[in-house]
Amino acid sequence: MKSFYLHFLKNLLVFSAILGFIIWGFSYIIPHKYLTPTLFFQFIFFIALTIIVGYLLIKASLERFHKFLNTYLLITTVKLVFFMAIIVLYMFQNRPDAAPFAISFFVLYLCFSTFEVVALVLNSKKPQQ
Repeated sequence: MKSFYLHFLKNLLVFSAILGFIIWGFSYIIPHKYLTPTLFFQFIFFIALTIIVGYLLIKASLERFHKFLNTYLLITTVKLVFFMAIIVLYMFQNRPDAAPFAISFFVLYLCFSTFEVVALVLNSKKPQQ
């Protein structure tokens, strides 16, 4: 588990660096009224959450498949409810920035969720030691 988790962290660092450069580039192209001032914090939030969720899912993948599946579904459900609460609360607090916040949050969610799924699929294809 330790070696795969370190591999996961290394890949997450590379993925986050590439995504960060893409976001940085878009920040010069897209007008500032369409960018949320919280984009940097959203980016850091998703990196931290991916580290935590990745650890929990990799740990669960060492157990029976049934336990892993239950853990994956529970974590995904809790994340979705938590993310919806964050978006709704932010929208009520900052109505002018609601649309840019929600769009950037959704795009980051898709990027980091895709990374998680790909990493887990690659882990499941490797022979367990």
